[in-house]
Amino acid sequence: MQLTIFGPTGSVGKQLVQQALFKGYKVKAFGRNVFTEDFQKDDNLELIHGALFDEGEVYKAIKGSDAILSSLDGGTDGTDRSRSLGMKNIIKQMEKASIKRIIAVSGFGILNAPDDTYLFHDKEFPPAQFPVSEEHFKAFDSLKASELNWTLVCCPEIIDKSATGLFTTTATYLPAVNNNNIYSGDVALFMINELKVNEYSKQRVGISN
Repeated sequence: MQLTIFGPTGSVGKQLVQQALFKGYKVKAFGRNVFTEDFQKDDNLELIHGALFDEGEVYKAIKGSDAILSSLDGGTDGTDRSRSLGMKNIIKQMEKASIKRIIAVSGFGILNAPDDTYLFHDKEFPPAQFPVSEEHFKAFDSLKASELNWTLVCCPEIIDKSATGLFTTTATYLPAVNNNNIYSGDVALFMINELKVNEYSKQRVGISN
């Protein structure tokens, strides 16, 4: 399997690269800082320096891939549009390249509340997290409007630790047993496994250790 990974230098992205290579997949890691990171040497790994908003560079990076994994990050004050506009460009280039499958990291705020509003619309939702949740919601809207086979992994606080395999997932809502955190390695493990099982096609997924 050939994968293109966006956001490969973040805590989840590094785990995605590592775990995909361990599976024997071919990986194209796309980002601005890929050559400043200490990625493991592997014949199946191609580092691609590029800009997320550049249509030609993104198209070239995904062409020929079987699926896309995205762990886009950015600022938290709402001025950084990487999550929303970056996803919009990825979607556009995937449609152009006839690639259907994408699994992406998102935030727990866009999951449904018990009354089926969104968690980030609740008056008790942390105000500091609202701008990022709005960005994630715009990315969610773009995916819903597309013809892609998408999955959004809606994470609480991500802790930079290796995979344990001890986590729980629930479609659309927070898991019933929710510790309000998830290890970066377990996010990556879920995403890599989801490529094969396709359990959450066109769904948001709550996840927690």
